[in-house]
This record gives sequence, C-alpha cells and structure tokens, in this order.
Amino acid sequence: MSKYGEKNIRAYGNNFTTMTPGPVAKWLRTCLIFQAIRFVIINIKMLVVVSKSH
Repeated sequence: MSKYGEKNIRAYGNNFTTMTPGPVAKWLRTCLIFQAIRFVIINIKMLVVVSKSH
C-alpha cells in the first residue's frame, strides 16, 4: 500500500482549517510569570467553588 498522498501534507497548510497561534499567544504560553499568575487565579476560583459546596 503506497502512502504517496501523505508526503504532500504539510502542517498548517492551506488544506487545514485550524487556527495557528500568533506571536502573542506563543509568548503567553511560554512566559513563566503569566503562567504563575494564571495558576494563582485558577486556584482561587477552585477554592471559591469548593468552599461553596462545603
């Protein structure tokens, strides 16, 4: 079985309709300060949800 058609597939080519991350999104994903702030905010939200249930 030949896989000739798969050789021409490129990631993020015109055949794919997925969004590619921009430079700001890439920076936010790799910035440790932003990730730490996000971590704290998510943990506070979880504490609020858990405290409402108990």
